Amino acid sequence: MPLIDKSTCPVKSGSIYPGKLADEMTGRSSLRLGDAGGLTQFGANLVMLEPGALSSLRHYHMEQDEFVMVTQGTCTLVDDNGEHEMQVGDCAAFPAGDENGHHFINKTQAPAAFLVVGTRTETETAFYSDINMMVKMGPDGAAFTRKDGSALSTAELGEDS
Repeated sequence: MPLIDKSTCPVKSGSIYPGKLADEMTGRSSLRLGDAGGLTQFGANLVMLEPGALSSLRHYHMEQDEFVMVTQGTCTLVDDNGEHEMQVGDCAAFPAGDENGHHFINKTQAPAAFLVVGTRTETETAFYSDINMMVKMGPDGAAFTRKDGSALSTAELGEDS
């Protein structure tokens, strides 16, 4: 049956970011709705943000499109053009290769959520706008490095040396 029971979808919390960068995602969780429905060509996730939570570090994708629609509360989109308050029903699109780094913050005292739909590609490269980091995704998972491909230092990861 194509109907997805959200109550049975696993909730994904935390982050794949390396080191203490992962700590910045406290209060963020998501339901992998596309996976639950067996979708293979694009992902569809419901991202939930507790008050004060970030959706991700500010980033942009080279190979994957992203589409976002706020479904609960108020989210603040932060991109290269500043901050934009988004209400339920407001939408934003991030085409692959557009170097406009973005993320969402819940600056309110109530929970917020948004639906994100994105392309699934076998590989992906994403860059982080506010720090010297990129990620390359592939069949073996995520590899985080500096933007030039060199290794991240323990200081860049917020770890003790």
